[in-house]
Amino acid sequence: MAPVRLDLTYRLSAAFGLFDRPGVRLITPEVASDELLASVHDPEYIRSVRAVATGERAADPERGLGTDDNPVFPDIHEASARILGGSVAAAQALWTGEARHAVNFAGGLHHAGRGRASGFCIYNDCAAAIQRLLDLGAERVAYVDLDAHHGDGVESIFWNDPRVLTISVHETGVSLFPGSGFANDAGGSQALGSAVNVALPPGTGDAGFLRAVHAVVPQLLQAFGPEVLVTQHGCDGHQADPLTNLRMSVEGQRQLALDAADWARDYAGDRWLATGGGGYSPFSVVPRTWTHLVAAATGQPVKADAVIPADWREYAARAAGLGPEEGLDGIPATMSDGVDVWWRSWEVGYDPSDAVDQTIMATRKEIFPYHGLDPWFD
Repeated sequence: MAPVRLDLTYRLSAAFGLFDRPGVRLITPEVASDELLASVHDPEYIRSVRAVATGERAADPERGLGTDDNPVFPDIHEASARILGGSVAAAQALWTGEARHAVNFAGGLHHAGRGRASGFCIYNDCAAAIQRLLDLGAERVAYVDLDAHHGDGVESIFWNDPRVLTISVHETGVSLFPGSGFANDAGGSQALGSAVNVALPPGTGDAGFLRAVHAVVPQLLQAFGPEVLVTQHGCDGHQADPLTNLRMSVEGQRQLALDAADWARDYAGDRWLATGGGGYSPFSVVPRTWTHLVAAATGQPVKADAVIPADWREYAARAAGLGPEEGLDGIPATMSDGVDVWWRSWEVGYDPSDAVDQTIMATRKEIFPYHGLDPWFD
């Protein structure tokens, strides 16, 4: 989660001229007020984050602060509140018509709950953006989480709210943090079918992940009819990521960004807020994946095999601490992993012996009937 991920993504996007494209503008987010934070977080939790930031408290383990995955640092409140402020500002721009698409690749901090930090996430910017849309008058908002980890914080905050459809496609909690997000986790009693989980087996690569996404997400979005689509694009499902067991490529994650753009156009009135998320290969995977995401949001994708400018590669090598004798070793030369992305459409048939298909069918059987869909045919 080091800030170098964001620095390198910004610089790579700039190197491809994405910020200079027609209609693209950058906004500087405000640090979210306590009132805004309280739209999705308990006031006492916010006070605790402030207290550890100032040194008034050394830690608050009961609220997940000062733990191994959420260490305390002096600007923990301000940095986290600014990220949340960015996603909320983006959501507001979408609702008022100032923008059609928005990207906050610093965001996607999907594990934070109402009263607890978790999984490197202090304040939940995705949830706050969704809540702002609801407060502005949205009646249906869809959230699609494509991180390798279950989007548990967003799901829990809207667990019993039928206005929000949360879909998380992730590595199964049997093998990966946070240990949740199974097919039968379907939402609260007032919102059954509003929480959707596709828990994929370890080792799933592009073909399996994309098959699962395309067998669940577009069907539910069409049935739900959201007014805005919010997506989370954690890229920790990449095969080079040190924290997960998925086997995706940059091309596969690029395809998910293109898919999200299509879903927004087809099912959400072309209102789309995209965020970053996890991703722990900061010099090779994260900048390329999120630059592809930014490009997709502009409507002009960067070619998968585009050559990366030399200036950026040299800067990344210095940021990675590579010496002259190492040169640019480990710094990618193109925006591609050299993979041909392919997946089997669900319509070609269901293999009951395939672990990915078993997962897909478990989710469809649990969720689709709530939306008037047939798990076998839709």
